[in-house]
Amino acid sequence: MKVLLLSRYGQLGASSRLRSYQYLPYLESHGFRIRVAPFFKDAYLEQFYAGRGKPLRHALDGYGRRIASLLELRAYDLVWIEAEAFPWLPAWVETAMGRAGIPYVVDYDDAIFHRYDQHANPGIRKILGDKIDRVMRHSKAVIAGSEYLAERATKGGAARVELIPTSIDLNRYPQNPTKPDAVFTIGWIGSPTTAQYVRSLNEVFSAIARDFPVRVKVVGAGTSHSQSTDFNIEYCDWSEQTEVDDIRSFDVGIMPLSDTPWEKGKCGYKLIQYMGCYKPVVASPVGANLRIVKHGVNGFLASTESEWKTALLELLHTPELRIRLGQAGRATVEREYCTGVNGPKLANILSEAPGR
Repeated sequence: MKVLLLSRYGQLGASSRLRSYQYLPYLESHGFRIRVAPFFKDAYLEQFYAGRGKPLRHALDGYGRRIASLLELRAYDLVWIEAEAFPWLPAWVETAMGRAGIPYVVDYDDAIFHRYDQHANPGIRKILGDKIDRVMRHSKAVIAGSEYLAERATKGGAARVELIPTSIDLNRYPQNPTKPDAVFTIGWIGSPTTAQYVRSLNEVFSAIARDFPVRVKVVGAGTSHSQSTDFNIEYCDWSEQTEVDDIRSFDVGIMPLSDTPWEKGKCGYKLIQYMGCYKPVVASPVGANLRIVKHGVNGFLASTESEWKTALLELLHTPELRIRLGQAGRATVEREYCTGVNGPKLANILSEAPGR
């Protein structure tokens, strides 16, 4: 089966890497022949994460490459789209494909629809507010990373909606937990675009650090987000090769979020990474976090600063609790959030989408 994968990013983009690229070896071993055609090259994210903005030329190059890829649609049995064919343009391509009988599936791990329907510019809302609903409606299947995204697809009129959570390849995650360090380490992993969430807990970190030796380790925020604090904070660059070792140095992994529509579409990937490393987690009760975290079983949910402080202090003072929650988290990942479980599900969706 020949598939054209219209991904958003190259290997450096987390959404493309996790929602499609990591499954390619499995899919290809099961008879799929997949051509990957990203919209943005890695240079786009390299410049953005370095704080040099979003150069227009990368977007223009992306539109050109995407047009060239679409000229070859008839050579494929299925088109697999990450989010949308063309950012910031109406759903002309997807609508035409649907009407012409060219089957495609579309995948979401963020609430991309809110980029349009909640835009500050009323013109954008009017022209593009229902764009993603149209993309979903004309697809053969919508693959959603969270229940919030799946609900939107159903409301938007998608013919088939499948929930596949963003997952990890457990072959990259050791099967044994690490021993705790002498200094209790609160860890976060992400990107410069999400670094503001961890900064929202600075008062909590300061309060804990006044009485106990703790370290906050921040991976992937970028140098432009480093700041002077009254607690011990360490910034590390992210790389695919070192991310697991970085997480294994944590005593607890955190995922604070704001309670807004965009955040409700988040898929909780960092929680899954922490759990894959046998780490207990503390997370805001927002979006997919509510499904992943079972309070008191594999981690804690915390809304207020007081709840965050209480949860972190309980984990600091109780090493045996950290072990128990970490083991439960690993079991959660093995059961629901790994590529070994979700790879066959994805293959089944793709193979059935052309309707043969």
